Amino acid sequence: MLRTVNRIVLGLLGLVLVIGGGSVLAVGLGVNPPSWWIHDGPNDVLLSDADRARWHDEGWFWPTVIAALGVVVLLALWWLVAQLRRRRLAEVLVDTGDGEGALLRGRALEGVLAGGAESLEGVDRAGVRLTGRRSTPQARATLTLEPHAVPDEALRLLSRDSLKNARDSAGLSELPTEVRLRAVKHRAERVS
Repeated sequence: MLRTVNRIVLGLLGLVLVIGGGSVLAVGLGVNPPSWWIHDGPNDVLLSDADRARWHDEGWFWPTVIAALGVVVLLALWWLVAQLRRRRLAEVLVDTGDGEGALLRGRALEGVLAGGAESLEGVDRAGVRLTGRRSTPQARATLTLEPHAVPDEALRLLSRDSLKNARDSAGLSELPTEVRLRAVKHRAERVS
């Protein structure tokens, strides 16, 4: 989700900057702008004194400007915090039955899940990333399948063996998992 938001925001910002900068450059180089354009020629300014002072005496102008800038600052801070937030789950809370619980390193559980997935028949490589909260983790797995692998069988074995063992050993009632399947790149086999 965040990756999509980043791409959309950066794309729109880049588009606005390219269109705005390109139009100012074109007018500055002598291209005649249309009559509705924001400035008339190379010697014209973008904001005249009259444009800047037009709303100065209105009572709503400065509160609106300050509110709009405040919203922009809050959105920029939200975006910055979202960039700095950890995407991986650092630890998983394991219920030990004594009311205290124990902490299991997230990378250790990821490694065990990936190792178990790679040992399955037809799986060439596996990558696992834990997300969510430490009491309710979620997994994202990427399985790279060998050419002869059956995707349905690989998913069934992953669910039955690796994920079940991880749930049982960590004391989790459930471990929702999103699995992405890829195929190993290989040359076509010749049929004779």
